[in-house]
Amino acid sequence: MEKKNCFGIEIRLVSGDITRFEGDAIVNPANTLLIMGGGVAGALKRKGGKEIEEEARKSYPLPIGKAIATRAGMLKAKMVIHAPTVELPGSRSSFESVKSAVKASLKVAKENGLKRIAFPLMGAGVGGLSPEDSAEAMIEAIAEEKANEDMEIYIYAFDDDDYRKVKGKIEELCG
Repeated sequence: MEKKNCFGIEIRLVSGDITRFEGDAIVNPANTLLIMGGGVAGALKRKGGKEIEEEARKSYPLPIGKAIATRAGMLKAKMVIHAPTVELPGSRSSFESVKSAVKASLKVAKENGLKRIAFPLMGAGVGGLSPEDSAEAMIEAIAEEKANEDMEIYIYAFDDDDYRKVKGKIEELCG
């Protein structure tokens, strides 16, 4: 794990499985229908249980730029924050969609008093953004939303290759 101070916020970069995160919330880069089929959403549903999706689906359709929190089932986190980065399952994300989703996630975290938040590379993978573009959009959103100074933000890269790419982008953006 690498710690980096970025715009006054400490960001922790982690390589590994986000479903193992022990903290207040894991962010799900959702689709607007809140169907948890593939990618991070599918992994959260497989490990945490279908009740996460069942609870989330009560709020669909959820537009990009909004987020909701649900219980986390059997995950070690307390909650899952669902923040759409794409319209439909399997569709492409964008830089702006990721920024909107991260801002919405941070607002929900603040509203619920959540301090330790884990983000995957939002909009990457199934969403089609590169790890670097995902990280840049996320860092911009975190800086613009002014995450609480007492918040611990974790960004999970699925593998070592993505970790190196994201680490380089964070160093470029944050010094």
